Amino acid sequence: MIRILFATVLSLSTVVAAQDAAKPAPAAPAAPDAAAPAAEKLVFAKLATSKGDIILELNETKAPLSVANFVQYIKDGHYDGTTFHRVIGNFMIQGGGFTPDMKQKNTRDPIKNEWQNGLKNTRGTIAMARTSIADSATSQFFINVVDNGGLDLPRDGAAYAVFGRVIGGMDVVDAIRQSRTGIKGGMPNVPIEDIIITKATLLTAEEAKAAAASKAP
Repeated sequence: MIRILFATVLSLSTVVAAQDAAKPAPAAPAAPDAAAPAAEKLVFAKLATSKGDIILELNETKAPLSVANFVQYIKDGHYDGTTFHRVIGNFMIQGGGFTPDMKQKNTRDPIKNEWQNGLKNTRGTIAMARTSIADSATSQFFINVVDNGGLDLPRDGAAYAVFGRVIGGMDVVDAIRQSRTGIKGGMPNVPIEDIIITKATLLTAEEAKAAAASKAP
């Protein structure tokens, strides 16, 4: 009897062991997802011009000094009534510094050049204009109308700092680039017909999205 019980127990142990062996090993706990990159902090603005509206998305995360500088000039009303005073059709359109009679407006102190922020001078981007001195940008800016990779290469110790892009109104930018130009106030490449920034304003993300959508073809 004892032998029979022992044999039965041994048989059951073998079955249980076989069943345990047949069970798949528990899955290893999933590795935690890699932390998602933080969303970039963006600021939005509108340049109402005599040719139409240009909607801008400004990258405060990558170009904090340039964006803060541009925003303050907007808040100060600096750009209102200024012109796009330099237009080169296969290059860029530049504005933010002169009145229609080519008087240069007063500015704040220049800012540090943020050219190493990873943003590139591609078509539709906005960048700070400057002199041959690297850290000389004040209020003037330009919008690239073509890809201008050469502006990403350092010269005079730095390249040209991009701080945002056009998200609505590239048709307006292209209309401006096609302007006939001449010499005015001793400066070349000035549009014959004044192209005026009538008003520069800040927008919420929702306002910018709606404005950009209304400009879509």
